[in-house]
Amino acid sequence: MLTMDSGPDGAVLIVGRLDAAQAPTAQAFLDRQAGRVNIDCRGLEYISSAGLGVLLKTQKRLMATGGGLRLHGVSRHVRDIFVYSGFDQIIEVAAAE
Repeated sequence: MLTMDSGPDGAVLIVGRLDAAQAPTAQAFLDRQAGRVNIDCRGLEYISSAGLGVLLKTQKRLMATGGGLRLHGVSRHVRDIFVYSGFDQIIEVAAAE
């Protein structure tokens, strides 16, 4: 299960598992975002290759217009997935504090 919503500070709040089953819902939500998008990942439990694909597609679209993604509050486990896949070189990923 995955939920995505806009937080009071404008950040996108993501909670749950971003996997193949949830990728279309996540993509539809992120397709409505523009500019510099901050994603609060404190509630993100897991991300699959399909979830990484959603973020990559969104990052490319946003960068084409001068924006981009910034993920913050990323758990150690999820951060490892970004590091091992090399996505930490494409998307700004800040660890949980």
